[in-house]
Amino acid sequence: MAGAMVATSAVPLTAVEIGLARQRADLAAGPAGSAYLPRWFTPHEYRTVRVLVDLVLPRDERSGSATDAGVPEFMDFLLREQAETAATIRGGLAWLDRECYQRHATTFLGSNPTQRTGLLDLIAWPAKAPAELSQGVAFFNAFRDLTAAGFWTSQIGVADLEYRGNTVLTEWTGCPPEALQKLGVTYES
Repeated sequence: MAGAMVATSAVPLTAVEIGLARQRADLAAGPAGSAYLPRWFTPHEYRTVRVLVDLVLPRDERSGSATDAGVPEFMDFLLREQAETAATIRGGLAWLDRECYQRHATTFLGSNPTQRTGLLDLIAWPAKAPAELSQGVAFFNAFRDLTAAGFWTSQIGVADLEYRGNTVLTEWTGCPPEALQKLGVTYES
């Protein structure tokens, strides 16, 4: 699996593909409180993904976590239809377990939080990552991108952005004074 990851690079996804995957994941989630059954991920991969997405986008005082936003379900749907990206993610999850096993004699899930974040810190910044971890860097970049796409297209992510959509603006009072000051411009009187 890890070898397949090296041979493929993550293919950029279109907005339409992301939107369709988000809609399908939301529909598949089922009634509140029911357990989602992954169709593409193995049970072990799915448990790993649930932990990993929350390390990428944890819950904070502003919004819920990536799992709260349904990111694992989003990924499960998307990867069923994206063969090249799917190979990168599946190979990367195997790489993650193998790397943790070599370092700590356990899988990523079996590792403690310090061990998990220690490994992720090594692969999260491509320019700083050791060359021998290039497979992990490629995986984590693709995984982080999918996590972000899933989160920011969810209801939680849209609310976090404070996106108002196409709303009617009843009155235009101009650019806020602090923005004008920052730009060094003024309205002519």
